[in-house]
Amino acid sequence: MLRTEELTKVFRSDEVETIALNRVNLAVEQGEYVAVMGPSGCGKTTLLNILGLLDIPTNGKYWFDGQEVSQLSEVKRTRLRRGQIGFVFQSFNLIDELTIYHNVELPLLYMGVSASERRKRVSKVLEQVKITHRRKNFPQQLSGGQQQRVAIARAVISNPKIIFADEPTGNLDSVNGEEIMNLLSQLNSDGTTIVMVTHSPADADKAHRIIQLFDGHIVTENIRKAVKIS
Repeated sequence: MLRTEELTKVFRSDEVETIALNRVNLAVEQGEYVAVMGPSGCGKTTLLNILGLLDIPTNGKYWFDGQEVSQLSEVKRTRLRRGQIGFVFQSFNLIDELTIYHNVELPLLYMGVSASERRKRVSKVLEQVKITHRRKNFPQQLSGGQQQRVAIARAVISNPKIIFADEPTGNLDSVNGEEIMNLLSQLNSDGTTIVMVTHSPADADKAHRIIQLFDGHIVTENIRKAVKIS
């Protein structure tokens, strides 16, 4: 589903050149659950941003679902993300001024989905993440674990092919973190491909494969379990 070839990302300022990714070769199969680990500053989030079409590489190639996308314009990347990619961030990234219902509904508005279909899909996904009773609340009225459930609901509302998760339990206690990881595992069991950045060995243990990054390189890959591809 995803493939990179010699993927490189360099950040430059007037005096400093930083190589965030250095000739990364990676493939992710449909239905796979991949965890990316490594020390702070090793390039994990940079890799996730490029794979999620939020950024472009300096050099190298990237294929998303068979299409070479490494140098697409922002407009074309936005179109490709819409409906195909979901994001879950450590900081939740919910809109404080919108209710839980409207936060989850927002991607469907961008996609032009009808009002009746939006109501049906939002109700279904809120029930799926067990947050229906909070649909009229605002994000700041929810606990961290509840906010992350809403963020996952928003990520899956468009039935994306893949979810990119950046430290999804980083701001949660152990109980809420375990619930979020179980929810991601269930989504993967239902067929959603997941690529997750994490510092947590316990979270990474949920994945089919663990990739270790160091100084912008993939240094090890540990296949933990087979992938069931529907």
